[in-house]
Amino acid sequence: MFCTIAERRSFSQAAAVHQLTQSAASQAIQHLEESVGVQLIDRSKRPLVLTPAGKVYLSGLRGILRNYDRLQREVRTTGERLSGQIKVGTIVSVGLSYMPEASEAFAKLHPEVDVRTEFGANDRVFELVSEGAADLGLVSYPKSTKHLQFILWQREPMRLVCSAEHALAKQNEVSLRQLQFLDMIGFDRELKLRREIDQCLARAGISVNVKMEFDNADSMIRAIQANRGIGIVPEAAVRRETANGSLRVVACRELRITRPLGIIFRRSGRLNRAASEFGSLLLGRPIEADKRMKGGSGKIAVEGESIESQLGTSIVA
Repeated sequence: MFCTIAERRSFSQAAAVHQLTQSAASQAIQHLEESVGVQLIDRSKRPLVLTPAGKVYLSGLRGILRNYDRLQREVRTTGERLSGQIKVGTIVSVGLSYMPEASEAFAKLHPEVDVRTEFGANDRVFELVSEGAADLGLVSYPKSTKHLQFILWQREPMRLVCSAEHALAKQNEVSLRQLQFLDMIGFDRELKLRREIDQCLARAGISVNVKMEFDNADSMIRAIQANRGIGIVPEAAVRRETANGSLRVVACRELRITRPLGIIFRRSGRLNRAASEFGSLLLGRPIEADKRMKGGSGKIAVEGESIESQLGTSIVA
């Protein structure tokens, strides 16, 4: 109930979700606050906001609920072995960053399910899911369409990275001003992410020379390594390279760009059980519950995104 109120920022809406009266929801939170000995929700503001203690409580509680949901899934599937095949469409950077670990974890729970991954550009992943060629899709800048709906998965930070031989590699932190007129490697200018990056630099009055352009983060990373270059890429996409020292993440406090990632699926019908379990593992909570909450419109997902940002909590599974 507390998590739902934090997401909806309304006692009445949260009560409706849980099929309770507003009075019952209010009393439940009052009892909760009495039990922890601190106020969690500031009721003087509209819409409701969490107190500093409430933000801490929400962040910790989400982890507890994720573990509880995972335990429930493990208990439910004991003696009920899933089998079959799941097809996941994904953009390259997300697939390379998250799918190996997710597939390995899923295989331990359901060894008889074959998880197949197909890579493609954002538009191609939308096509795969819409046509039924993929059960789920992992995309950036998710959106609802006539045939598809989405659940916001996470907001992925963008980082300034450079090769170990680049002049900025020796600096612990830089300002955007230091990028003025630098040669950089960037995303294709047709991509929404590239436009977001360009707008961020333009607002700071910074002009850079984009010498090479690519339509995916993996190709960008290889180019930065090969050309001793510099670029702005998703944080998760360079974990391996920063760990082995071939690339450096250069801190830049003024660079505050995140890339929204989402899970897309068809509006019609239900996900098969294996696909539902895989989506829940990625999301960190039951995907079917999120589908019902959002009602297929995607509206609540967008609202949820802004709330998570405001509360300063992570929705990364």
